Amino acid sequence: LSLQSTPATSIPTVQVQGQQINLQPPSYTAASQHAEQMKKPGQNFMCLWQSCKKWFQTPSQVFYHAATEHGGKDVYPGQCLWEGCEPFQRQRFSFITHLQDKHCSRDALLAGLKQDEHGQAGNQKPSNK
Repeated sequence: LSLQSTPATSIPTVQVQGQQINLQPPSYTAASQHAEQMKKPGQNFMCLWQSCKKWFQTPSQVFYHAATEHGGKDVYPGQCLWEGCEPFQRQRFSFITHLQDKHCSRDALLAGLKQDEHGQAGNQKPSNK
């Protein structure tokens, strides 16, 4: 007799173009809500969704946050509202893949932050181009 135990909580997964994308929350304790826009040590990745600007420690945390908070089925606006992105109409599953490929890779997040810094620092001194 073999008993298979199944976890009580199932992890939501999304099938996108044959890829299984795991929407398991990253293993970290969520920061309390009131500390939102404050950057803590070790948090080097920012969600650049239309005025969200929350900081995270890893690209996968940004992806999970954006996929659930901005791309969840009750909140997804039908298009990507990431800073600097073309606001094309997208199906939600297409958006999740787009988010992972275009915005939540380590390189894309770091590049987005540099653009954001230039936008803010641009007022302080003229560029030497």
